[in-house]
Amino acid sequence: MTTPRSILVHVDSSRHAVERVRTARRIAEAFDAQGTGMHCAVSAILRYPHGLDALSAEAIDAFADIDRRCHAQARAAFVEGRAGSDRLLWEEASGNEPFDFARRACYADLLIVGQRDDADASADELPPTFLPSLLVGSGRPALVLPFIGAQANLGRRILIGWKETREAARAVSAALPWLRGAARVDAVCHGPGAADALARLAQYLRAHGVTPALRASDAPDASDMGERLLSLAADVEADLLVMGCYGHSRAREWLLGGATRTVLETMTLPVLMSH
Repeated sequence: MTTPRSILVHVDSSRHAVERVRTARRIAEAFDAQGTGMHCAVSAILRYPHGLDALSAEAIDAFADIDRRCHAQARAAFVEGRAGSDRLLWEEASGNEPFDFARRACYADLLIVGQRDDADASADELPPTFLPSLLVGSGRPALVLPFIGAQANLGRRILIGWKETREAARAVSAALPWLRGAARVDAVCHGPGAADALARLAQYLRAHGVTPALRASDAPDASDMGERLLSLAADVEADLLVMGCYGHSRAREWLLGGATRTVLETMTLPVLMSH
């Protein structure tokens, strides 16, 4: 992947939105890119169980007021995180915000989104399937920030969770701008043939000026693979994890793979992933 020139950041009314925008600004400044902030939330009238035909005019107005407050909080978070930088611009959705955001994502080199925080009052603004659906629907790489926060200058120590799959290959390609500038890169692969797979990855990365430390294991993929990745990330003091986003669709519901689900639920560092 070439250096990202177009960045789309998801802005909501959560307490984490400001940090998301700040990260987008730092990346835009570092890579001479243009960033766009967009509010994305399901309308309040659709988030609460009720019969639409039974709603009074006052109730409809109350739901509309919730939407206005959420939008205003998101806009304020964008202004604060932007800090006056001309690298970031605000873009209004046309009405159907999740659909509009997914459509707009098709025109971005990089998406910046946040880990779902069920303890935050804004958690119900979007369904739990928003992030995986966004990754699948847009085909764009996403930088997912943990709700516990991230280092200001991420990408100095990077861990790659490698598999010989299109998902992992796309994630590594998207991470090249960070990998080339990292002080240390570790790559881990599990399963039969892991050492050979890592040797091929190292050859590819060296062609891009990156020399990784390789960590091969013959142990097969297991249900705790996500926990292993996060544990190793802590051991090597990584500030960015690069991995594929795995899962499959069944009856219109996106079902995440075990490692992907574990990482997204319990991540302690930013994760750059791609489907």
